[in-house]
Amino acid sequence: MSATRRPNDTIVTLATRAGFEVEWRDAHHTTQHVPESTLAVLLDRMGLPCGNATQIRHSAAALEAELSGRKLPPLMTAEVERGIALPAAAIKSGSHYRIELESGSIIDGRFTAPKGEEALLTPIDEPGYHTLVINEQRMTLAVAPSRCYTVADAWRTLHDGATTHPPPLWGIAAQLYGLRRTGDGGIGDYTALAQMAIESAKRGAHALAVSPTHAMFSAEPNRFSPYSPSSRLWLNITHIDPTAVFGAEAARAALEAAQATEAWPALEDLPLIDWPNAVVLKLKVLRALYENFCAQERAHDTPRALEFHGFCERAGRALEDHARFEALQAVQLAQEGGNGHWRNWPEALRDPRSPEVEAFAEAHRHEVDFHLFLQWLAAKGLSHAQHAASDAGMAVGLIADLAVGCDSAGSHAWSYRDDMLQGISVGAPPDLFNQAGQAWGLTTFSPRAMRTQGFSAFIDMLRAAFAHAGGIRIDHILGLRRLWLVPEGESARNGAYLRYPLEDLLRLIALESWRHRAIVIGEDLGTVPPGFRERLDEHGLAGIRVLWFEGAEGGRGFKPPQAWDRNAVGTTTTHDLPTVAGWWRGSDITWRNRIGQTMARADGRDAEEVAQEERAADRALLWRAFQQAGVAAPDVDAPPPDKAPVDEALAFVAATPGPLVTFPLEDLLALVEQPNLPGSIDEHPNWRRRVILPIDALFEDGTFSDRLLAVDRARRGATVPAASNVSSEPDTP
Repeated sequence: MSATRRPNDTIVTLATRAGFEVEWRDAHHTTQHVPESTLAVLLDRMGLPCGNATQIRHSAAALEAELSGRKLPPLMTAEVERGIALPAAAIKSGSHYRIELESGSIIDGRFTAPKGEEALLTPIDEPGYHTLVINEQRMTLAVAPSRCYTVADAWRTLHDGATTHPPPLWGIAAQLYGLRRTGDGGIGDYTALAQMAIESAKRGAHALAVSPTHAMFSAEPNRFSPYSPSSRLWLNITHIDPTAVFGAEAARAALEAAQATEAWPALEDLPLIDWPNAVVLKLKVLRALYENFCAQERAHDTPRALEFHGFCERAGRALEDHARFEALQAVQLAQEGGNGHWRNWPEALRDPRSPEVEAFAEAHRHEVDFHLFLQWLAAKGLSHAQHAASDAGMAVGLIADLAVGCDSAGSHAWSYRDDMLQGISVGAPPDLFNQAGQAWGLTTFSPRAMRTQGFSAFIDMLRAAFAHAGGIRIDHILGLRRLWLVPEGESARNGAYLRYPLEDLLRLIALESWRHRAIVIGEDLGTVPPGFRERLDEHGLAGIRVLWFEGAEGGRGFKPPQAWDRNAVGTTTTHDLPTVAGWWRGSDITWRNRIGQTMARADGRDAEEVAQEERAADRALLWRAFQQAGVAAPDVDAPPPDKAPVDEALAFVAATPGPLVTFPLEDLLALVEQPNLPGSIDEHPNWRRRVILPIDALFEDGTFSDRLLAVDRARRGATVPAASNVSSEPDTP
């Protein structure tokens, strides 16, 4: 913080103690000060009101009580075989303690540290959630392995613990909604995902990264961005295949009952997804299936009915809350002037534990059960896709995408409201590309609630993400260290960074990674703080390296493949960036100019024209890098803008040394358009593009099949340094 005294230092002190960064450096490396007015609003929305001196004093006292260490927290994290320090203020020297390990073993000990020094526990060599007992106090010790489960571990598991050096692996990245299958009703489904996994594995792929499958809003089908979900605990029911559990005959009967026999195939023929109509129609068909299930199976306790009952029992209160929210929101929206945001509902309905919500669930039990039924079908569909990938020989299988936040109007924020930040939006400060900053309309967990609630909501989310996957990709993993928060209704400029307990979160991720035998990839793109990537490496989290961002030393040109990060996952592009064909053509520049994202130039020149000239220079540099890497013919000029060297780009990335590379389906198909154009709303068809061919026809296409064969051969010829894969398996319970 600046040495210059700032007005209202008490708010600044409180904000700093609460984890806010009261100063930050912008894209021009200029120090910016967060206004006290902004800090005051953010503190208030963290449950630390500071509107007057009395409130400030009370908030400071409450925060000090939480952070002082005089009371043991509900959960502490640690690493195997390392000493565990407890707050000195909470422990009396000479006190006895007992550690009850998950395995059933007991460790007894006594604190011997001098007064005022940290009390140390005996190092624990068994990862898990153990219980520490001191007198009458009980707390959880989450003891993590030193690192996450890695690609090398996945390879060795596939080969029964083989000690041979794992080869360079590759996979495909696909937008689930865009996959096409005859009979899908116009939206890609879990059956298509399973087919995609099986066919990809036959061609040598070991992973299939998929767009987020988080639960959306069944009563608001116009909300379809997979990165703005209602809940990160449950699944997107629009990807259910009605035939998967009950068979084709039952699905045909449901189509007829829903009067959907003509509209269903018509929606399949569209080049872009018609989300509002397709979701409404699929829900009608699924409701017909549900009514038949209730009449024919639940009434007679068939094996499927018992399976459904068991699923609901295991999922417990969290699933019941989500189902109640879905039913409640539909009723609220159906009323005149109804509002979908739960904070605008009658006050009693804003609390998931209120008697009024309980009474609603009782009165609408059949409707609530319908939403439980949908989650059961979705879980069976996604689980089948992961098992199909594994059975087909993939070392990793599905890589699920964990969004950075959830919609503040959704079921996650409603049912976990004490764990979530309320009245704020996660976003990004102004930068060179977005001078107004970004507010994404998402919320996430409060770090203060994480500490006081024992990280329970974060752990629940991790387990949901790992449940049906061989790995997860954590969107904007920089958010584990800090997030830019903006008060709702304010400009994105008027925000501040809030720090998160990075070390605790990384340990919990490593622990859950091993318990699920699943890899972890962190989307570490953008302005990365010094040392952050090294921390990820230490914990076995793979970063992501994208072709467009891998610039050569000195700022011009592109790194050769061998210079790429050996511990990161390489790729040509992401869903938010141009495809190879689109970048080569400059389509992204055209789009940005069209939607008003191109800045006017001081010299009066046409900004788009200048950007295209710069792209032409970059094309020449990239082509030269291809030639130097031996993936493009020497002494040949770079192809013109409409002849993108897609195969050369794929081969270039295939030659990088990371343990895994993923090839977006858009690049394997040499498509020009990208799935999402950040900053656009209706101007660009975000999250609506579909693959032109059904899965079976896609893999019979000669060009596509040849491209898969080529990347498999190129990847087999790559070299993964042994050091990036040397590991020993932690002793996990």
